[in-house]
Amino acid sequence: MVIVESPAKGKTIAGYLGAGFEVEASYGHIRDLPQPSDLPAELKKTSVGKFAVDLDNDFEPYYVVPSDKKKRVAELKAALKGADELYLATDGDREGEAIAWHLLEVLKPKVPVYRLTFPEITKEAIQRAMNELRDVDMPMVDAQETRRVLDRLYGYEISPVLWRKVSRGLSAGRVQSVATRLVVERERERMAFRSASYWDVLGEFSTTESAQAFKAKLVAVDGARVATGRDFNDSGALTASKVAHLDQASATALADGLEQAEFAVRSVEHKPYTRRPAAPFTTSTLQQEAARKLRFSARVTMRVAQSLYENGYITYMRTDSVALSDQAISAARRQAAELYDPSFVPNAPRIYSNKSKNAQEAHEAIRPAGDSFRVPAQVARSLSSDEFKLYELIWKRTVASQMADAKGSTASVRLGAKSAEGRDAEFAASGTVITFQGFLAAYEEGKDEARQSDEANAADGGRLPNLAVADALQTESLEPQGHETSPPPRYTEASLVKTLEERGIGRPSTYAATISTIMDRGYVSQRGSALVPSWVAFSVVRLLEQHFENYVDYDFTAEMEEDLDRISRGEETGSHWLKLFYFGADDGSGLLPIVDNLGEIDAREINSVPIADGITLRVGKFGPYLEKPVPADAPEGTEPERANVPEDLAPDELTAEKAIELINTAAPEERVLGVDPESGHTVVAKNGRYGAYVTELIPEPSAEELANAPVEYYKNGKPKPPKKPVKAKPRTGSLFASMSVETVTLEEALQLMSLPRVLGADAEGVEITVQNGRFGPYLKKGTDSRSIGSEEEIFTITLEQALEIYSQPKQRGTRAAVPPLAEFGEDPTSGKKIVVKEGRFGPYITDGETNITVPRGTSIEELTRERAIELLADKRARGPVKRTSSRAKTSTKRKTAAKR
Repeated sequence: MVIVESPAKGKTIAGYLGAGFEVEASYGHIRDLPQPSDLPAELKKTSVGKFAVDLDNDFEPYYVVPSDKKKRVAELKAALKGADELYLATDGDREGEAIAWHLLEVLKPKVPVYRLTFPEITKEAIQRAMNELRDVDMPMVDAQETRRVLDRLYGYEISPVLWRKVSRGLSAGRVQSVATRLVVERERERMAFRSASYWDVLGEFSTTESAQAFKAKLVAVDGARVATGRDFNDSGALTASKVAHLDQASATALADGLEQAEFAVRSVEHKPYTRRPAAPFTTSTLQQEAARKLRFSARVTMRVAQSLYENGYITYMRTDSVALSDQAISAARRQAAELYDPSFVPNAPRIYSNKSKNAQEAHEAIRPAGDSFRVPAQVARSLSSDEFKLYELIWKRTVASQMADAKGSTASVRLGAKSAEGRDAEFAASGTVITFQGFLAAYEEGKDEARQSDEANAADGGRLPNLAVADALQTESLEPQGHETSPPPRYTEASLVKTLEERGIGRPSTYAATISTIMDRGYVSQRGSALVPSWVAFSVVRLLEQHFENYVDYDFTAEMEEDLDRISRGEETGSHWLKLFYFGADDGSGLLPIVDNLGEIDAREINSVPIADGITLRVGKFGPYLEKPVPADAPEGTEPERANVPEDLAPDELTAEKAIELINTAAPEERVLGVDPESGHTVVAKNGRYGAYVTELIPEPSAEELANAPVEYYKNGKPKPPKKPVKAKPRTGSLFASMSVETVTLEEALQLMSLPRVLGADAEGVEITVQNGRFGPYLKKGTDSRSIGSEEEIFTITLEQALEIYSQPKQRGTRAAVPPLAEFGEDPTSGKKIVVKEGRFGPYITDGETNITVPRGTSIEELTRERAIELLADKRARGPVKRTSSRAKTSTKRKTAAKR
């Protein structure tokens, strides 16, 4: 019996193993830490109760088999009874090792057990793995379990602080918090940035012998280098000395003075050009390149790569190694020679080494599977569009990595002249000519968006004519050009992944989940490909920086990864490391002492960001808003001026000028319309959370009403404290779309507050009303509601028109269908399409006949077609849910899963 994680992987492996082997899937982890609220009552009061981790017993995790995995475990136990041997073939990383260990702990096999791993799912790789059997690597398991407990301690201690001081529903995570900080810090840099302007001159020149024109850019005036964007700091100040800082007037004057000047070549320099191919893909570089070239998110890249791996098309996709096996190197070199030319392959194989911090190098690089590679055309029909694109990218990169360098030459030219005013102007141009394509024939690596200190230099990279020193040049044009320095570019998924890897934060296999988490939590959103932080993220990062400094420190977080590596090598034990992390040494540096001694945290200060003189942005319960304090000489009771911040306004776009504009143009929060002649109550218009509305102000009970309130007595005859008279509920009414707080009249307000309007009754005597609702105006008769055309019809529609509407068959809602969250093809039982939809109680799987909620703890990305089919089949087998009377009392005795 062979156990793997996923059915797709199992199906591919089964085809290679043949008869005598039964392949089963665990569907990922079969045990995990439960929520503390789900612990048995007797454990909630012990040291296990806070985290489902025994703090008094070497941080022993309390594992349970989740309810959605119990059936799978039972099936694995049943299958194991007929087996002579058990092979645990889960992935070869720490998580795969931990899954194998959990299977051992739960299944308790009585037959020989072997651990095997393979970097790719091919017949050759599986045969090699069968000759390299081993035991479960317990230090690797210890490292993975330490990571799991660490993340539980970190999140469960720090997240509640965020709930109390920022907002409910937020979370802190060891890697996600640091990733959020990176994005916020970049936005802070953009907010503090002040642009600087500078000018130069772009010229177009030609020789008398050649009609080929070329462009050159002004680089020096009177021997002083012309200032470029890199000469200014982020405050817009010029930092370089002895440079010529041209403005529009001086650049224009210089260009005019050079119109009749005689230009000549001053120097020509030729240099050989060589460019090496990029290393084969790691998890991180694959995510980056797929984002640049295919516009895939990290999550999509990993999902597609997982499918390619499980179906035997590529090697294991979670790796930080750039090394290739001897078989892969031979395959790449052989294919490059066949497809291009033997001259495109260097004499010796290329060997790559890792440069990233904390690289584990447990697997080889990501490459096409097999000892010989399938070209993309061979697999095109068997892959989906996304799978084909990613396979082609991996294939190109792998083959190119074993090809020859691209070669050519670069020419750099200096030319100059004296202006009419006697000023010496020097221009520069360069060009590169590729004489041998080498690896560029197969693949060229993409680049991240770089910070543009200068505009694209049109004088670089073009092809130059043959030039020699002293050659006379003809001036075709001279154009003054203005530039502005630009702020640091926002992170994209690709550049954030690159930065996390370079700093040694987290593991490449977790980056997709990390980025998804910070987006799901509302910390970060995407604008095009750029990652934009929310104001909530600013508050969260500020709180963490001030009170949990180490836990969002980049070096500290990277050192944690190094410590986990030491545990995986057996150089440290997880329990000892966790004790130091949580309880700390004598210096009080542990997480628990820090949480216990936080002191007072000023929530208002944490959630405030000064924007302009006297204007502060505050992160409130219902979103960010601007607030301007009440002037000292304002009458008592004056409210501060406030304005909502538009959702589509990025933090760096909220300048002082924009803040003043928003405050000055903000609609008043409350406007008095007058007095209702019938009730005598003041009527006001307000802007509320769900839009503008009108309401009446009910006065507080008078002293006379309080004095005349009826007296109630306790059973012993003593009088109860007098009750405050119940205040009448004010009438309210939402404004129509055509109305506003500034323009609504008292008459309109009284009409709105009179709703619902009674039209009359039908033949059976059932009352019909018309009113305005969340989804527009509608009629209501008992439980039957019907939409009507416009809000204005609320006051004009008659009973006869209403009866006519009710005489027609009821039309169901016409809202646009919400697209499914995921699709998994046809169900083999019902033959109907399986989709995942968002439901009232969370996402659920359905084939149109049977519905089953996605198990808690399972993300949509982790869900596979096989798992969806299994869950639907299980639901059908259980039959319809038997409903019991609300009075019936039932008790269920829960069995507690064995503790580790």
